[in-house]
Amino acid sequence: MPSIFDELRKRPIYTYLMVLTFAQAAAFLGWNALYTNFAVEIAHLNGQQNGIVQSIRELPGLLSVGAIALLLIMSENTLCSLAVVVCGLGVMITGWFPTLWGQIIWTLTLSFGFHYFEAINQSLTLQYFDKTEAPLVISNLRAVTAKGSFCMGLLIVVLAGRFDYRILFGLAGSVALAAGIWSFFHHPDRTGLPVQRRGLILKRRYWLFYVLTILSGARRQIFNVFAIFLLVQYFKFSLFQMSLLLLINNLINWFLNPFIGRAINAVGEKKLLFYKYSAVIVMCLAYTVCNSAALAAVLYVIDQISFCFTVSVRTYFQKMADPKDIAPSMAVGVTVNHIVAVVVPIIGGYLWMVDRRIPFYMGAIFAVASLIMSRFIDYRKSYLATMEAQA
Repeated sequence: MPSIFDELRKRPIYTYLMVLTFAQAAAFLGWNALYTNFAVEIAHLNGQQNGIVQSIRELPGLLSVGAIALLLIMSENTLCSLAVVVCGLGVMITGWFPTLWGQIIWTLTLSFGFHYFEAINQSLTLQYFDKTEAPLVISNLRAVTAKGSFCMGLLIVVLAGRFDYRILFGLAGSVALAAGIWSFFHHPDRTGLPVQRRGLILKRRYWLFYVLTILSGARRQIFNVFAIFLLVQYFKFSLFQMSLLLLINNLINWFLNPFIGRAINAVGEKKLLFYKYSAVIVMCLAYTVCNSAALAAVLYVIDQISFCFTVSVRTYFQKMADPKDIAPSMAVGVTVNHIVAVVVPIIGGYLWMVDRRIPFYMGAIFAVASLIMSRFIDYRKSYLATMEAQA
């Protein structure tokens, strides 16, 4: 008796998304693993300058609604492939420009590719797979993300110290470039899918999705920017140590993520988000009193695991939204995710210079707000339930 995963693997869209997700994750992990050490050791950026680069990195996320305009002149599949190519090129070139402006320009480039791929990837997943399949596919995509990150992290651990940063950035970016080119010739068929609305879609009934997405983007920046910076600048983690930590992180996520989709189907998004945000509050406060490199590393790993549960926000949206709103809403979702995310690294960078604990207090506040908002999830307000009630 074939399992649901056997059936899913037969679909061209499944292979298409898995290949691109693996490559994008590998390239971005390469950049993520190399950037902070490169910024400190080679480009000699301070905390404030690092905050500026990281904030600018989030600008393409804020501008992800631009994907809606691009979809007027090209298909979602074409834009998805193009985004991966752009991300790969940006990562490849980053190591050649060890200046503040060099990092700003090429980080901006790779970020456009990364964020546009994220928006289209989410949209395609929710369109091609139904409400029972989507949690399983999304969690598998997260597992493949961890797998790609793990493989790239292992490569960096092996090569760190043997090659300079330019070669390492080049290797990382080439994976996404190759996959993006491959994908242009392997676009899946779109027959039978709901025709997506074009243009900007903002609806009052989606307010909770917008709020949870904004708060998630703000909280994630505390992790992406300041948790990593704490390890490198305050605890003096080397490139090898950071790569090893990322390796452990992604190995755990590789095996854990497939169970998240099953948990969503079993207990629902509301309960999972309650557990997630409760744990995040504790972790953020733990960062503020952490004076041990080992404890900081453990918190970093647990913090990363907590993001596995963020897929619950997307699957909740699929259950309550009009199927025709998915493509534009995913682009809007990435944009609203970055409304606060663009500001947080800059403000946090200034506050870091005052006291390194303040950004983590900010993270705890974001987590508390998310916990409160998640209690408003109500499946009775789903699109299908609304349509049945009006019939």
